[in-house]
Amino acid sequence: MKTLRQNDHGFVQRQLRRLALSEDLNFLLTNRVPRLALTRFMGWFSGIRQPLVRDASMAVWKAFTDLDLSDAKKQRFDSLHDCFTRELREGARPVDANPSVLVSPCDAIVGASGRIGDDPQAQVFQAKGFPYALTELLGTSPRSQAAIDTLRGGQFVTLRLTSAMYHRFHAPEALTLEHVTHFSGDTWNVNPIALKRVERLFCRNERAALFTRLHDGTPLVLVPVAAILVASLRLRALPLPLNTRYRGPDELPCDAAYARGQEMGHFEHGSTVIVLAPPGFALAPGAMAGEPIRMGRPLLQRQRGLNAAFIPQ
Repeated sequence: MKTLRQNDHGFVQRQLRRLALSEDLNFLLTNRVPRLALTRFMGWFSGIRQPLVRDASMAVWKAFTDLDLSDAKKQRFDSLHDCFTRELREGARPVDANPSVLVSPCDAIVGASGRIGDDPQAQVFQAKGFPYALTELLGTSPRSQAAIDTLRGGQFVTLRLTSAMYHRFHAPEALTLEHVTHFSGDTWNVNPIALKRVERLFCRNERAALFTRLHDGTPLVLVPVAAILVASLRLRALPLPLNTRYRGPDELPCDAAYARGQEMGHFEHGSTVIVLAPPGFALAPGAMAGEPIRMGRPLLQRQRGLNAAFIPQ
């Protein structure tokens, strides 16, 4: 009887997931809704510390995803939000120590990647046939323009976090976070279905451009992009959540040093991290489009020495 119930539960779960993968239905349910209002509601709702609400919410979450909490630091959570932003147990993500590679800053599915354009806008792609410009993603401030000048001809990688994944992001190498530019914006879903339908999606959503410098002086830009149901982005270098109601861009000077693999911040739900590297890097073997990658595994391979620099602010 127990096996029969398990089989019935598994069948229902598979049917729910198949339904969620229907492109038209998925796009309708996650985008043709009041996205900002729903996102703010979810930020409030997920923080409710009531066992019945928590358990029911997590049951629904598990029905639609492959949520695996076996590597979580704790197994009992105060709220849905507490589970979303969970820490991992010690040693759950070994960090590759090879100095010739930059490691993945997060657990993710590898998305679009390739060469950053040499054109004035430094064109990159969110999906096949859907280009966008780094000038739109990073803004037009002197700092952003100087960064774009160093990135032309370099490498970009898009890392998509699914809702069931670990939601914290980490330093891909020993680096210093020098500046954050926060852009308030929309909360479109960032799944492959939306990326094939909504032009310049990453440039529309809330995001933070993290201007960093590696230990050898090489510039590297990380762009966490929020999405529907993401209540906020949190950075360890800043005392408060990034203000989603500020009609930015909001320029936030920083001076925070991180070791390779050290946590830099987290999402309140699944989303995307875009990694932008200057010339001298290529995608590491094993980091392939459509394949999962874990934080700490090789993402970019250094091809030669490089010591470019941003123009000071």
